[in-house]
Amino acid sequence: MATETQSPLYIKMHVNDNVAIVVNDGGLPAGTQFPCGLRLIEAIPQGHKLALVSLLAHEKIVRYNVTIGYATETIAQGRWIQEALVQLPAARDLHNLPIADRPAPATSPLEGYTFQGFRNRDGSVGTRNILAITTTVQCVAGVVECAVKRIKEELLPKFPHVDDVIGLDHTYGCGVAIDAPDAQIPIRTVRNISLNPNFGGQAMVVSLGCEKLQPTRLFPKAAIPIQNTSEPLIVCLQDSQHVGFMAMIDAIMSTAEQQLTALNQRRRETCPASDLVIGVQCGGSDAFSGVTANPAVGFATDLLVRAGATVMFSEVTEVRDGIDQLTARAATPAIADAMIREMAWYDQYLKRGGVDRSANTTPGNKKGGLSNIVEKAMGSIVKSGSSAITGVLAPGEKLSSTSKGLIYAVTPASDFICGTLQLAAGMNMHVFTTGRGTPYGLAAVPVVKVATRNELAKRWYDLMDINAGKIASGESSISDVGWELFHFMLEVASGKKTWAEHWKLQNSLVLFNPAPIT
Repeated sequence: MATETQSPLYIKMHVNDNVAIVVNDGGLPAGTQFPCGLRLIEAIPQGHKLALVSLLAHEKIVRYNVTIGYATETIAQGRWIQEALVQLPAARDLHNLPIADRPAPATSPLEGYTFQGFRNRDGSVGTRNILAITTTVQCVAGVVECAVKRIKEELLPKFPHVDDVIGLDHTYGCGVAIDAPDAQIPIRTVRNISLNPNFGGQAMVVSLGCEKLQPTRLFPKAAIPIQNTSEPLIVCLQDSQHVGFMAMIDAIMSTAEQQLTALNQRRRETCPASDLVIGVQCGGSDAFSGVTANPAVGFATDLLVRAGATVMFSEVTEVRDGIDQLTARAATPAIADAMIREMAWYDQYLKRGGVDRSANTTPGNKKGGLSNIVEKAMGSIVKSGSSAITGVLAPGEKLSSTSKGLIYAVTPASDFICGTLQLAAGMNMHVFTTGRGTPYGLAAVPVVKVATRNELAKRWYDLMDINAGKIASGESSISDVGWELFHFMLEVASGKKTWAEHWKLQNSLVLFNPAPIT
């Protein structure tokens, strides 16, 4: 952000706010006076809130023109508003919400933007050409890992048009209540990830043989898209023909070679930007997330929607406190009702676990200046831009071929589970904003990392793809960075590697399983 030689700066998000955040690197010492005459009565770290006016005990603390809490005691003007001074407000009631009553602003179509992608038989488009090996149960993960290593070393060099070989490893498949109602969530998640556009349309599956999640249950005929004429290729390790460990590896490699041969026939072709399916997410958030990176992503989201693309935003607990903003933007009352239904289900899910939405914020969030989940949610929602919300996906569901525009894909806020569920929904690229910094990456899709602060972008220069910190320091506008991100996404969709891809940073898939474990 600002250097030590620059004037002291703070950012106030709305004219009605009574707090602001400190911009300067390293924070500001006690006695600092701003050009407006406001003086700090104690040192305040970068990103943390200062009182713009004196507040009485129980008075509203307002940021983003939203009450993020109530003062637990009298707070003098210029004081550091630490977490202990902010009482969390009650969650917004899910009744009597505004329903589809705030039309999206009128915009013109954004035409002429293209990328070079891999078109599939079902009409979806991949941004990468990857052989993915699905596992039905964690028991086979070690065998698949050994096989993938050999496939990369011995087979992949023979197929130059295939980008990578990955194992879709997870911790599900057995020892679970597989007939419980909520078991449909992890099952359809694994199934739909296997059909991600970056994998070419046909699944390859490695099964143990005795697990609860049998291949026929994972891929019933009714679940295979009609456009895909080929059923999944299956290797079962307990089949009698596998005598010894190497026989298992040889069977996996032989099947993989069939898949590689087919994938190697694919070529990039010119595709309209409307074929992009982007998942947006934030992790390691700080007080600048809602000031720089997320607004820039929101601007890019609006550009993508204007171009006819699909953008998914998620993270239930990080939008729960702004549900009234979202239901108002729903394209139809039915879409608003679907969002409310999903919020209510998640409220009950948290209640069963003995927690509420306040369990969301992390030590890093708080160190970065976020006092509670309300403040965090206000900064998170802006990733969605201003377009109408045109659909809602329950956890693990896959986008239909006709789904376009801005979609609310329901997920927990956990980085790893959110990314996994957005993969299942069909995203072909991920955009991930961070303020504290995280080396997060996914093997299945390129992950574009957006830094909220100049300091982070400079320190992690070979991990962050886009620096949105320039917005806070006044070097760029939100629209400048939004357009930069939009063009960068088209380049990445055409094959340009992100830093996460360059370093092969790949987080594990983590399934959302609210059903019991036996």
